[in-house]
Parts: sequence; C-alpha cells; structure tokens
Amino acid sequence: MAESTELILELRDVTVYYGNVLALGHIDIRIARGDLVSLLGGNASGKTTTMKTVLGVVRPTSGEIRIAGKPSNHAKTSEIIRRGVAMVPENRELFPRMTVEENLRLGAFVKRDEKVANEESLAWVYELFPRVKERRKQAAGTLSGGEQQMVAMGRALMSRPSLILMDEPSMGLSPALVKHSFELIQQIHSEGMSMLVVEQNATSALAIADYGYVLQAGEIVLEGSAAELAQNPDLKRAYLS
Repeated sequence: MAESTELILELRDVTVYYGNVLALGHIDIRIARGDLVSLLGGNASGKTTTMKTVLGVVRPTSGEIRIAGKPSNHAKTSEIIRRGVAMVPENRELFPRMTVEENLRLGAFVKRDEKVANEESLAWVYELFPRVKERRKQAAGTLSGGEQQMVAMGRALMSRPSLILMDEPSMGLSPALVKHSFELIQQIHSEGMSMLVVEQNATSALAIADYGYVLQAGEIVLEGSAAELAQNPDLKRAYLS
C-alpha cells in the first residue's frame, strides 16, 4: 500500500447477501491514490460481487463503502461514475458495429457538456495508444483482441477517472495478449492512475501490483504487498503452481 493516506476507495466491514446466501463476509479493502491493487480469487470467490458492490449495482447488507472519502452505499451507479470511477469490463464489451472513435466517445458520456475537455481526453487516449488512433475510423468489431483491449481501456480513460476497475483483463486472451494486456495496465498506472484489477491470473496480476487481496468463498483470506503475496507458500500452492 502506498504511503499516502489519501484513500480513493475504502470498503469497511462490507457484507453482501444474495437472499440467504452470503456472497461477501466482512471484507475490508483500501486503495490509496495512485495505487494499483489486485483482487485475486477463483470462480465464485466473490470478486465480481465486490466489483458490483463498488459500482452500486449490488447494495451491501452492512458495512460502508467510501469513494474519495465520501460514503457511497446508497449512490446510484451513474453517480458513482460521475464521482470518478470507470470500468473496463470482462471481455471488453465494445459496440462492434460502431467505430473505434464512437466507442471511445461513449466513455465521456458523463461529461457530455464539456466539449473541450472531451476533445482533450480523446487526444490523450490517442497519444497513449497510437494504434487506436490509426484504427479510429474502423468498426471496433474488426480489431484484434489486443486492439480491442486498448479501446476498452481508452474508453474508460475518456472520463478522466480517479479510479479504474478492471474485471478479468486476461480472460479469453492468448498468453501473448495477456502479456500485452498487463503491459497496457502498467502504462496506464504509470500515468498516476489508481486501479483495482480483479483477476484469476495471480502471477501476472502480482507482477504489476503494489498490493493485493485474496478472496475465497466471499472472505479475504490473505493480503499484503504484491511482493509478499508472490512469495506466500499458501498462495503459491493455490494460484502460482
């Protein structure tokens, strides 16, 4: 965890039930501004529920969520996005028949009245990802998997967020594209972006993270610096073997 005490996201003792089924049990997660934090775990571990709870799609049964110091338990998803949270969903979820640039501009929808700022954001994304600029007039569905990942990340950056949530960035990608995807994440993080990366690929996630949490059956069973977790024998047996 970064030395900065300014927290961009904090989950305090958060519990979530789906009916009578416990999905998250008293979890605590903290992300300081500028940190890249990995949330690791297998299927049905609670990773997706955590993401949905931060975004306001799922309401916590108890506990507190704070975004940039402000309580957000009852905030709508649209309000959470306006507060500076952006999402790169699993499998990218681009609109395949729309052009690359049209997909990117959708990311600035929450700031649709700020035309100058949106043009500056678009120029920034094109500077970060020159290949995306080259493909800007193409239909997004014609791009390679790696190019689509760039567009999905660029779309999230269009709102100039303070926190990016990434859901399973390695899902469905070849080993070469997984490596490229995590290089892109590092590139965005180097711009000072705070990030929460939800991932099953512990090796790749910990290689770029500052800090990590491990979920199992809805509970955090391990946490620590990425370097510490990478050497943890229990984690090695479960995820790194």
